[in-house]
Amino acid sequence: MSQNEAAIQRYNAWLNDPLIDEATKEELRGIADDEKEITDRFYRDLEFGTGGLRGVMGAGTNRLNTYTVGKATQGLANWLLGNAADDAPSMVIAHDSRNYSPEFALDSALVLAANGVKTYLFQSLRATPQLSYAVRSLKASSGIVITASHNPPEYNGYKAYGADGCQLIPEAAEQVIASIQQVTGFDQVKRLSREEAEAQGLLVWLGEDADESYINTVVAQSLNVELIRSGVGEQFSVVFTPLHGTGNMPVREVLAKVGFSNVHIVAEQEQPDGYFSTVKSPNPEEREAFTLAIKLAQQVNADIIIGTDPDADRMGAVVKNNNGEYVVLTGNQSGALMVNYVLSQLTERGQLPDNGVVIKTIVTSEMGADIARSYGVAVENTLTGFKYIGEKMTGYEKTGERSFLFGYEESYGYLTGTYARDKDAIVAALLICEAAAYYRSLGKTLYDVLLELYEKHGVYLEGLESRTLKGLDGVQKIAGIMDSWRNQPPVDINGVKVEQVLDYKLGLDGLRPENVLKYMLADGSWFCLRPSGTEPKIKVYFAVRGESTSQAEESLNALRQAVMARVDG
Repeated sequence: MSQNEAAIQRYNAWLNDPLIDEATKEELRGIADDEKEITDRFYRDLEFGTGGLRGVMGAGTNRLNTYTVGKATQGLANWLLGNAADDAPSMVIAHDSRNYSPEFALDSALVLAANGVKTYLFQSLRATPQLSYAVRSLKASSGIVITASHNPPEYNGYKAYGADGCQLIPEAAEQVIASIQQVTGFDQVKRLSREEAEAQGLLVWLGEDADESYINTVVAQSLNVELIRSGVGEQFSVVFTPLHGTGNMPVREVLAKVGFSNVHIVAEQEQPDGYFSTVKSPNPEEREAFTLAIKLAQQVNADIIIGTDPDADRMGAVVKNNNGEYVVLTGNQSGALMVNYVLSQLTERGQLPDNGVVIKTIVTSEMGADIARSYGVAVENTLTGFKYIGEKMTGYEKTGERSFLFGYEESYGYLTGTYARDKDAIVAALLICEAAAYYRSLGKTLYDVLLELYEKHGVYLEGLESRTLKGLDGVQKIAGIMDSWRNQPPVDINGVKVEQVLDYKLGLDGLRPENVLKYMLADGSWFCLRPSGTEPKIKVYFAVRGESTSQAEESLNALRQAVMARVDG
């Protein structure tokens, strides 16, 4: 049977299933004459990968809806009941500001309750890192957050966490996937009503105490609270945009508690909005997302602009350059600045541990690593995904071999402190504002400090190209690109020899096998090809190191053009 035929068979099965509601069936009848749309919606089950579920919302097996969420939750419940460390497993659930996120969160809680799993549910939207913290602080067995991070409005997602507050690592995720696959019909998905779940004590709503605990823990990560409260925080001007997401209240509260009182909020983007109506994409990696924030910053002469994505696990920063223009820092630049700030402050206080470690991903710049090593701090690399950083943190927490100081990835994810096992835009917002205010007290801007770091360590520049290739055809095209580069690696790029090909599918450097290719060039530059694990994309990363900004920019552009000519060819 072809994939098209199988998809149509599944489509008809949904139309005839008495457990599928009439509104969903009506949506499906609306595409009856569109075979391509039917195939895209039904050619597969929405994949529960190592990052959980993520997809377009709508009716179909390859869409996120109450049926696919319910099936995934039933499979997760079955796995949890067989693998939890105690006889009474519990769960924490949070959700972001996306459309249907509250409904998916409550529905998941009711499925878990029907399986006897006590579930703690936040009363309204909360940041993903707070979910990670809550799993740990409540000593829960697992966690779920309903979010699609910074994806377009039509997407939503479902991420599962382990008892350590870290997203499920591949071995556990594979077990959950197998458990979900054993749920073959919607009649196997158990549900209680909300009233039944509450009456039985299986649905518990989290309130202000949980929020206060998290906020105070983040505030405790401040390295210069006395300085900020001495008046520096009143003089230092911050513009903040939550991009219609969950970061609004926690970021403002943390900044206020530390002593930042001159904070201006982008009013048009303050309130939750699942359509993210003021931006093309609610992604702080993109300058367009900061358009309104920069306009406000120019009006109030802000020292820094910060923005958080919808689930507040990614933070972007914008600072003034030497010409007084606002420039968006890359994730690598922000990470390097925060590494330098954290390690320099700990060193000044005599608090830098002998066994400290900074953890980053294989596609993250080496600049932060060079800075860390200059302070005598070890650096470790992981595969892409903060769960791998979290896994190392948990390992070191058990052995005491290393003291975690900072973890980050180029895609705007940062963490200091060991209270969570996921990237945290709230603590990153605090840290970048505090660093900027501290340097301002010394007569410097963050941009000045970045130039000083370039002077000391070399000019590191990085770039990223993404190609979105949707549907079955896209999956096949991405696979073809990876096969081409793997089987026919280039000898040189623009006359610069490719010295080494790192095929992480082979499990290099003690890391798990993953479909990633990294090419190391003779001049110290590199580029990397990686299919996204959560989106229909292939991502190509570039990195160069030069003696001057102009030279590095020229090298980066040449590398980017040469590689993408073949990728797009």
